[in-house]
Amino acid sequence: MRKTIYFSLLVLIIGLSGCGNQPAPAQKAPAAPANANVILATTTSTQDSGLLDQLLPVFEKKTGYKVKTIAVGTGQALAMGSKGEADVLLVHAPAAEKKVVESGAAINRRLVMHNDFILVGPAGDTAKIKGQTTVGALKAIAGKQAVFVSRGDDSGTHKMELSLWKSAGIKPAKPWYLEAGAGMGQTLKIADEKLGYTLTDRATYLAQKKNLKLDILLEGDAKLLNIYHVMEVNPTKFAKVNQAGAKACGDFLLSAEAQALIAAYGKDKYGQALFFADAGKTAKDYGY
Repeated sequence: MRKTIYFSLLVLIIGLSGCGNQPAPAQKAPAAPANANVILATTTSTQDSGLLDQLLPVFEKKTGYKVKTIAVGTGQALAMGSKGEADVLLVHAPAAEKKVVESGAAINRRLVMHNDFILVGPAGDTAKIKGQTTVGALKAIAGKQAVFVSRGDDSGTHKMELSLWKSAGIKPAKPWYLEAGAGMGQTLKIADEKLGYTLTDRATYLAQKKNLKLDILLEGDAKLLNIYHVMEVNPTKFAKVNQAGAKACGDFLLSAEAQALIAAYGKDKYGQALFFADAGKTAKDYGY
């Protein structure tokens, strides 16, 4: 009887020790969505800065969706949304965004993040804008007729730039004012080649800085805040829109995981964050 008890205990101990070595069950892949394809229309800064390369693979792995990114100027992205040619928009031109929402073309507009615009130019600073206000800097550039390269593409950056010229009471014109009609990365290259000035978002500048001779000459002005919203194209107006995919994408961008990725992005490579996470805030928190 005693031997039987000892033998039973030995079997139990061996069994329990074996349980501790069992591999954890593999995580199940997410169920495939009914419509897995999501079209994201966004500004070039989210693409050129590399942020989307950090965020979208995580979203796709977690949800099973596949995102087709169309990186254009914010004006073009909003136009795509207004025609039902995208499912979700990630853009940075608050006044223009509000008009699209008011038209009924987009819904569920939410603040995702912000960074800022900066004025960059040649190290020699021919117009002597360093240390001036934004308005003072633009007046100095115009007065000197120093080369200024505009994106000229109806992007959020271009819209901001035009509003700043208006604030300065200046109508920029050739030959010193050049319109690239291109994204931020290409515009920076043109300004660099021509030893000119340009307005850029900080994230794209830092991502491209190693290939540029342009310096930051003006930063920190409250006028230069750059905020990004996500919004879904309205499925009641455009039946072909992937409503579930658009909402899932927006929800992910506001999730704790994505916000942590946004807040950390750039710190290891550039020594500073390229964007600041804003989930739970609204544009009113920044005076918009």
